[in-house]
Order: sequence, then C-alpha cells, then structure tokens
Amino acid sequence: MFYILLSINLVLIGWLLWRYVQERRFRRLPYIAPAVRDWEQHQPDPSSPLRHRIALVGDLGAVATDGRDPVLNLLHSWLEEAGANSTVVILGDNVYPTGLPAETSIGRAAAERRLDIQLDALRYPGRVVFLSGNHDWNKGRSDGFQYLLRQEAYVREHLPAAQYLPPGGCPDPVTVQLADNLLLVVLNTQWWVQHGTRPLGAAYGCKATDSRMPFQQLQLLLDANRHQQIVVAGHHPLYSNAMHGGQFTTKQHVFPLTAVHKRAYVPLPGVGSLFPIYRRIVGAEEDMAHPRYRKMRRRLLRVLHQFPNIIYAAGHDHNLQYFAYKNGHYLVSGSGSKTAYVGKGGKATFTHEHKGFFTLDFYENGEAWLRTLEPGNADGTERAPEPFRRRLLSSLGDISGAASTPTRASAPASSAD
Repeated sequence: MFYILLSINLVLIGWLLWRYVQERRFRRLPYIAPAVRDWEQHQPDPSSPLRHRIALVGDLGAVATDGRDPVLNLLHSWLEEAGANSTVVILGDNVYPTGLPAETSIGRAAAERRLDIQLDALRYPGRVVFLSGNHDWNKGRSDGFQYLLRQEAYVREHLPAAQYLPPGGCPDPVTVQLADNLLLVVLNTQWWVQHGTRPLGAAYGCKATDSRMPFQQLQLLLDANRHQQIVVAGHHPLYSNAMHGGQFTTKQHVFPLTAVHKRAYVPLPGVGSLFPIYRRIVGAEEDMAHPRYRKMRRRLLRVLHQFPNIIYAAGHDHNLQYFAYKNGHYLVSGSGSKTAYVGKGGKATFTHEHKGFFTLDFYENGEAWLRTLEPGNADGTERAPEPFRRRLLSSLGDISGAASTPTRASAPASSAD
C-alpha cells in the first residue's frame, strides 16, 4: 500500500511539474488556433463604409477610480472614434464585490464611485446597454434581487440615456434594433442560477410565466429575425477555457486556499487537486458544471445552434476568448478590470489572458469583423498591437439561415426601443 501511495504521489507531482512548465510557456501569451494563424493577412476592405460598431466590455466592477484605469481609457478612445453610430454593451459584473448595497451600508460609497466612473466614461452620443451579472445580484445570494433593482435604478437616474436590460430582472429576452438588419438580443442568464426572489410573471412585469418560456420566446424571436445579423448578449459564457469552464492553474492545484484569499499559500498537493476537480465535475453555482448553469446552457445552445452565424457575447471569465463552433461565434470578453488564467486549444480559436475587450465592426457590404482591443501601457493611453481579428460574417446574406435580406429590419414586440 505504501508503494502504491508513493507511486500515485510521484505521478501527481510529475503531472503538476509538466503542467507548470506548459503554463510558463504560453501563459499571458495570445493563443491562436493553427487553422487561423494567417489572420494578420486579412483585414476589412478600407473602401467599405462602416454601418455600426459595437464594443463588448465585461466585468468592469473593479475599475480604478483615479482616472488611470487602462480599459476605461482605452474605451474612451474607442468611443471618440466610433461616434454616434455605435453601441457599448456592458456585459455585467459592473460593481465588485456584491453590486450596489443599500444606502446605509458601509460599502455603498465605494460601490457608487466604481459605478459613477463608468457612467461618466459612457456619456457619449452612441447607445449604451447595461447587463447584470452574478456580482450585481449580490453574488447570487437570496437578497440579490434587491441589489439588482438598486443598481438598475441608479443607472437609469444617473445616465438616463442608457438601457439596463432586461428591465426589472425578468428572464424574457429583449431586443434592441441597432441599425438596419442588425439586432441585439439581451438575455438575463443570471436568472437561472440565482437564489431567492427571481421575478416571473405579470406581478413583476415579466412576460414569461415559467422557466421554459424564455427559451421559447428566444426561439420565436430568432426565427422571426432570420433576415437580420444578430448579436446575443448574456453575462455567462456558453464555451470557456477558463475557471468557470473547469480550467485551473497548477498553483490552484497546489495552493487551493488562494481561491479564498490570494495570499493563502498553504501547499496541499494532491488534496488540493480535489477542489479543481470538484469545480470541473460538480461545479460551484457560477460554473458551467453546476446543475442550474448546465441546464440553462444546454437549453440555450439547443436554440442557438439552430441559427447559423449567431454571435453570442458574454463576460464572467476574466479573459478574452473566441470560439467558432457549430456555425456560431461565441465570445468571452470579461477582462474589463481583472485577468485570470485561460487555457489554450480545445474548441477555442483565440484566447488571451489580458485586460481589454472585443469589438464588432459591421460594414455596409455586409461583412462583420471581430477586433481585439488591449491597452498598451499601464493607464491605457496607448493601444497595444492588435493580437487577433477575424471576419465573422461575409455578407448580409451570410446570416441566420436567410435566403434574402429585406431593406428594413423588424424586431418583435419585446423590443426595448
């Protein structure tokens, strides 16, 4: 028995050392799948006018409040370039650690400062859409609905031009017509993993009366808008090579208590691996493996996979990831104020552990391009060389199974406009 245990430990130590060496080689370097290594040779036609631009910025909740935040400054420069014919989608987790507390809470002033600096940065002629994430719902705790309502009211009061969607924390998908034949669909993915009060039915101003109806609504909505280019936005990723997708660093295997406190370097090799394994197989409530998240993800993908070239954007994991999978485009743009480990390979086309955000550029010729914006210095006053771009759609006919394209889009009655 002793030799068996010794052998197991030696194998485990060898595996951890191998993983550590592998991580050191690629960590914080952009990963680009071999099939698209020639991405730098491709770029949009400079003679084609832009139709609309979208910035997808997630997890801004820990932004610096001294005016030197690199992502906010980078976003500011993008806003100046993009002008009125553009949209910023804030993908949730807008205030760390627990959203906007009650006015009597000792954390209220700090939370307001974090939110105010975002709202000040977003005062521009274009459109602003806020989503909520698990931290905005008090990290999913039973009183999270009240936190959500407070934050929504605060945003509406201090930046009236912004839209906070879906309104009232409802699970109904909401549409926003951004331009001709360009539709944004906003989902409240936190609703499915939230504890305590979850608004549902007419008493809360929601159209959905049960947990299945939002997926039926989405199915009908996407089917009615097959002629449009569609971007779907939610806080939770549907594919991820990072922590919420079950990927962990060697450090997290050896020092698992750093998940509770970043300085808790208590070595627990072997035993420490049980925590990442648990997160990968069973899952915490905000992990893909957790039953609630898994059910929501499965139902949502069942709908999205029916519509070719849907673009789905999320935050939640603190990195940049792009997956071209089953005729769809799946983005994770969650490094607005933090970064965290992301693995390479698998289904991923591009991953990078770096602050920044994705943008989508839609052209008059029908093309849609994914761009990656990252700060090039500590305060974001310089832009780093673009680590990745890709054409996602090639024409207005290259959309959700449409055979033809009408001259004017028509969103269903759930529109937020």
